[in-house]
Amino acid sequence: MKLEHRRQNVIPFTAFLLRLTRYGFFALMLIIISVLIGTAGYHLLGKISWLDSFYMACMILTGMGPVTDMETSAAKLFSSFYALYSGVAFLSITAVFFAPIIHRILHILHVEPDEK
Repeated sequence: MKLEHRRQNVIPFTAFLLRLTRYGFFALMLIIISVLIGTAGYHLLGKISWLDSFYMACMILTGMGPVTDMETSAAKLFSSFYALYSGVAFLSITAVFFAPIIHRILHILHVEPDEK
């Protein structure tokens, strides 16, 4: 999707809401995929229940920290790499969600009025 140039007019508010919805949906899909990866990894490698795996994945993804100790080397490695991934994913997902809002604010500040 192409964004408007700084010399173009700001898009109407309804079009902005549609853009925000699309970006929000994409961010939600990234969150769901990230939680699914974490849940599956913690369940299969950490040998914990599905509910505890989901809880652990959500806590790691949001930066809150682990809630269960990992016993095996594979589980510890997965947990380490998932934590590294989660830090980058959280910031990236936040950037995706706020990109249209920031773009609109900057666009409003830089639009030059038509000369008459």
